[in-house]
Amino acid sequence: MIPDEDFRGAKIAVIHDNALLAYLRDDKPDIPFPAMWDLPGGGREDNETPLECALRETEEEFGVRIPHGRIVWEKRYLGHNPEGLPFYFFVAQLPDGFGDVRFGDEGQYWQVMAVADFLDHPEAIPHLKARLRDYLDGIVSD
Repeated sequence: MIPDEDFRGAKIAVIHDNALLAYLRDDKPDIPFPAMWDLPGGGREDNETPLECALRETEEEFGVRIPHGRIVWEKRYLGHNPEGLPFYFFVAQLPDGFGDVRFGDEGQYWQVMAVADFLDHPEAIPHLKARLRDYLDGIVSD
């Protein structure tokens, strides 16, 4: 389990049958990565843990509740934000599917995207692709 510390936020790849939940970010010039493909997650609220942050954001953004036991990977990454706070990346495997997705009010639209398509997509957020590759590389080498 990740220790309790100050961090900026968390993202999560929610995967079922080699596909993941992704969404196209709003196309607004005042947000990071406008009109790019993103994964669930966001900024920390109050004193939540990194996992609590990722799970809350996934439920807010997609209406999907992820049981803690479905988290298969977690890693801390150095932040590139002005405060230098770290970010966390998680992977959840959902063998029974995503359930009833209810898209929230952030982003243009969502889709279930093949993991390979997300990794190859020129409009997917680059550091999230790199973090997902870190996870996949670990699976291959295990």
